[in-house]
Amino acid sequence: MSTSRGAGEFREQGNRLFSERRYTEAIEAYTSAIDANGRVATYYTNRALCYLKTLQWSLAVSDCRRAIELDPKLVKANFFMGQALTELENYDEAIQALKIAHNLAREQGKNFGDDITAAIRLAKKKRWNIAEEKRVKQETELQSFLLTLLEDHRKQKLAEVEITGPPEATESVLNKINTEHAEKTVSVNKLFAEVDEKRKRREVPDYLCGKISYELMEEPVVAPSGISYDRKDIEDHLQKVGHFDPITRQELTQEQLIPNLALKEIIDSFVAENGWVEDY
Repeated sequence: MSTSRGAGEFREQGNRLFSERRYTEAIEAYTSAIDANGRVATYYTNRALCYLKTLQWSLAVSDCRRAIELDPKLVKANFFMGQALTELENYDEAIQALKIAHNLAREQGKNFGDDITAAIRLAKKKRWNIAEEKRVKQETELQSFLLTLLEDHRKQKLAEVEITGPPEATESVLNKINTEHAEKTVSVNKLFAEVDEKRKRREVPDYLCGKISYELMEEPVVAPSGISYDRKDIEDHLQKVGHFDPITRQELTQEQLIPNLALKEIIDSFVAENGWVEDY
């Protein structure tokens, strides 16, 4: 009994230090609590949050994994782990952890506002950006490769003419080869310039994504709070979690949802202009 009581005292000390933003000292206090009683999951999540504050991502992940072993339904453990994994650029696992946190929060009726969905959108956006950077690099390398092939072809043709061609015809043939090369080079550069212009638009704006689904909305509806949700997601929330706005916690019923026609028009237009959205 005294050991558990000592652990609680260390936890309270850690909480006080955390509130004072003395994170390093708070880590020491929570570590003492864990040493006294290592079977309490929240001690690990408390320390994990301190690790997040001090940018010690791997240690935060380690503590969250331990907390989840002790209590798989602990929302904060999955939430904090998702945030840390995002910083470690382990986006797939981060999104998985954040989705678990989101679902657990809904099941338990806990209000995290838009924090979890915002973290999911951030992780997905960073993952998308990495893929985009790779794609852009590949396209740039392809453009350079094609231009090099064209230049090599030009040089080869010029060499053949200078060796085998009659002197009186050499100049006109050389001019023709150079002209054709220039035209093909312009065509290749124009093609990739068009690709580059489209590339700049390859991002789904946050305001087109649902606050629950964190995906591009299909049928946006607006609640009295002014917040738009995808209809299928907000109706599922009302049926399974409770009759309240998941962000503001205000009382909400299905009858209060109004189709957001303006936003729907924007989304449809965005999808029509950006076929790549299916892969986002």
